[in-house]
Amino acid sequence: MAESTHSNCKSLLGSLSDYVDGDLSEELCREIEKHIAECEDCRIVVNTTRKTIDLVHVSNLSQTDLPEEVRDRLFKRLNLAAYLKPLPK
Repeated sequence: MAESTHSNCKSLLGSLSDYVDGDLSEELCREIEKHIAECEDCRIVVNTTRKTIDLVHVSNLSQTDLPEEVRDRLFKRLNLAAYLKPLPK
């Protein structure tokens, strides 16, 4: 990978949340899409972020019957610990 392409990773991924949510300009979306087509590491980050968001939305993890300790570990592993709320008893 060219150094100039790699140097764009941090700046482009700084807009990742807005990109995944569809809140960026078309021009910036095209720039990110071009970059992730060429950069496997960034493509993995984008795909993982999308899958994580989909998992949380579809599963509504806070309402599942997972044991609390499993749920806590999952949220922490997905870097969602800030969203952990105690389950109703």
